[in-house]
Amino acid sequence: MTNETILYDTPMPGIARIVLNRPETRNAQDTAFLYALNDAFDRAAHDDEVKVIVLSANGPHFSSGHDLREVDAHGNMRKHATVSTWGGFGKPGAEAQFAREQEIYLGFSERWRNIPKPTMALVHGKVMIGGLMLMWPCDIVIASEDAEFLDHSVAMGVGGAEFFAHPWEMGVRKAKEFLFTADWIGAREAHRLGMLNHVVPRAELESFGLAMAGRIAQKPLFALRLVKQAVNSAQDVQGRVSAMQTSFALHHLAHAHNWLAHGRSVDPGGVMPAIKKHDKAAD
Repeated sequence: MTNETILYDTPMPGIARIVLNRPETRNAQDTAFLYALNDAFDRAAHDDEVKVIVLSANGPHFSSGHDLREVDAHGNMRKHATVSTWGGFGKPGAEAQFAREQEIYLGFSERWRNIPKPTMALVHGKVMIGGLMLMWPCDIVIASEDAEFLDHSVAMGVGGAEFFAHPWEMGVRKAKEFLFTADWIGAREAHRLGMLNHVVPRAELESFGLAMAGRIAQKPLFALRLVKQAVNSAQDVQGRVSAMQTSFALHHLAHAHNWLAHGRSVDPGGVMPAIKKHDKAAD
């Protein structure tokens, strides 16, 4: 166990499993949660006995995204040892928010994407905006049939989540529709678009994922590292990195505009979708 909100175990030889364990918030991500998750990824990355890292979640939903209820989010940054060289978390104006999101949103997601080991996300229920930023950095994504995906950032007056992988995950035209409409897409549609590797019944999600992870773990670790780097490099030379930085800058232009126009980082007139309660146990 890393802490009570992020669980860590090794269910099979060569496999580390990281579990999001904040079900009462639908695994919403505050600062402490993201640093604990990064610590767990680091632990698995540095363990030479681990060949595959599997990310899953407890509760009815994989993740409801950023925890907008966090009090003193910028002050909470000072409680953690930063992993990048960004500073200025207490600065006035746009600087503090830019620095914080460079560190724990774009920075962490990019860092996890480039872990030199195969990673796998097992997702279920709702996966909203910041939840995509936990799922998309993983190499393989397996979803249960009940999984649904949403990025409603445009509805909040911001041009997309901080880790702007949308065009690579679903293609340019569908990415525009997904962002413009802020509509949910289901698991079958996400699979058709290439965003998911497999869709399985909810009851089989863990067993299916661990079985695949077990097959991957039979391969030499060095070869797995090299082929992951090769595939990631093929995507990066298409301009992914520079496009990601451009979208991040535009994201912060929107935040700065909203502070001037509305006195907060998002447009308060935007539509905020609710997560439906699936059963009494989730109430």
